[in-house]
Amino acid sequence: MNAVYIAGRLALSEAAELMDRFGDDAGLEAAARAEQSRDKGNLIRFCHWRQIERVIATLSSDEVRGTVH
Repeated sequence: MNAVYIAGRLALSEAAELMDRFGDDAGLEAAARAEQSRDKGNLIRFCHWRQIERVIATLSSDEVRGTVH
């Protein structure tokens, strides 16, 4: 089981916003934003957008993770 860390409400909010705006391409948009941040040398924003990309993948997945009660 792979545990997914979600940093907080901002990560969920931005992931949901990208999903609403870009639909199935939301993960690609987050990846593009991460690349832009990396190219500018902004490591913090790069890591932020990579986190958002993982949150989008988690929210988009039908796979059950963790325990189910």
